[in-house]
Amino acid sequence: MTTAVLTLSAALLAACGSNSTTSTTTSASAKPASSNGSKAYIPVISKGFQHQFWQAVKQGAEKAAKEYDVNITFEGPETEAQVDKQIEMLQAALDKKPTAIAFAALDSKASVSLLQKAKSANIPVIGFDSGVDSDIPVTTAATDNKKAAALAADKMAEKIGDAGEVALVVHDQTSRTGVDRRDGFVDQMKAKHPYIKIVDIQYGGGDQLKSTDLAKAIIQGHPNLKGIFGANEGSAIGVVNAVTELKNDKLVIIGYDSGKAQIDAIKSGKMAGAITQDPIGIGYWSVKAAVMASKGEKVEKTIDTGFHWYDKTNIDSAEIKALLYN
Repeated sequence: MTTAVLTLSAALLAACGSNSTTSTTTSASAKPASSNGSKAYIPVISKGFQHQFWQAVKQGAEKAAKEYDVNITFEGPETEAQVDKQIEMLQAALDKKPTAIAFAALDSKASVSLLQKAKSANIPVIGFDSGVDSDIPVTTAATDNKKAAALAADKMAEKIGDAGEVALVVHDQTSRTGVDRRDGFVDQMKAKHPYIKIVDIQYGGGDQLKSTDLAKAIIQGHPNLKGIFGANEGSAIGVVNAVTELKNDKLVIIGYDSGKAQIDAIKSGKMAGAITQDPIGIGYWSVKAAVMASKGEKVEKTIDTGFHWYDKTNIDSAEIKALLYN
C-alpha cells in the first residue's frame, strides 16, 4: 500500500489551495453513484484549515471524489481549538443524511454520541488523521503516530548525544494524534534512552503564536535544555520562532509534518529534521474507504498511510519531495 500511496502523492502534489475557512464541494459529472439515481454524498470534516497539511489532505480527498464519481464537501473549523464548532459541523453533515462520512476528530471523545447516531442510521463512519475512542469507525486512514513519534525520539537522542534535558510542544491532549505523538515520543525515551529527561510538555493548540510563547517559556525556564520536539506543523514552527527570537542556535529542534516554514528551517539548519506524513494519501483513502464501506465492501480496520524522516540529507530526494507540501 505504501508504494501505491507514494505514487499517488507524487502524481498529485500540486500547489495547495488557499487557507479558506469555508467548505468546498467536489464532484464529477459521470453516471450516478447511488441506487436512488443521485450521486453519493460524503462530507469530509477535518480539524481545520490553518495549516497547509489540511490543504494537502483536501487535494487527496478531491482526487478520490473525482475518481469514484461522488460528491464531497471538505470543511473544518477556523482553528484546531474549536471543538464545539467541529461538532456543529458534524451535526449539520449528519442532518443531510450522507452516504458515508469521513471525520478527523479534534476531541476523540466529544464526538462519540453523534457518531453513534450515524451508526444507528447505517451511515458508515471513516476516521482519518485522528481516530475516535470508539469502535464506531469502519476504518481509520492515518499515520501510525506512535511509531512516527518514537522515530522522532530516536533522532532527538542521536542529535543530543543520548543524554540531557528535552521538552515537547504538542498541539493538544484530546485528539488521537496529539495523544499518540506525545506518548510515542515519551515512551520511546523511557524505554530506549534512559539518560534523557523530559522536563516539560506544553500544549499550544497547533497555533504558531501560542506555541512560540510556550517554547520561549520552556527555554527560559530550563537553561540546560538540549532539544524540543514540536508535534505538528504549528507547534514545530512555534518552536523555530522561539529559538530565532531568543537567538539560541544550540537547541536541537525536531518537527512533525511539513510546510514551507519547516522546509526552510531544515534547509537553513535551524531545525534538525522532521517526520512527514502522506497527507494526500490520507485524504484519498478517507474518501475511497467511505465509498467502499457504503457499498458493503470489506475495508481493513486501519489504513496505514506511512511516514518518513527527512532532513538536509534527503529533503530533495524524489521519495521525500512527493510527501512535502508548501
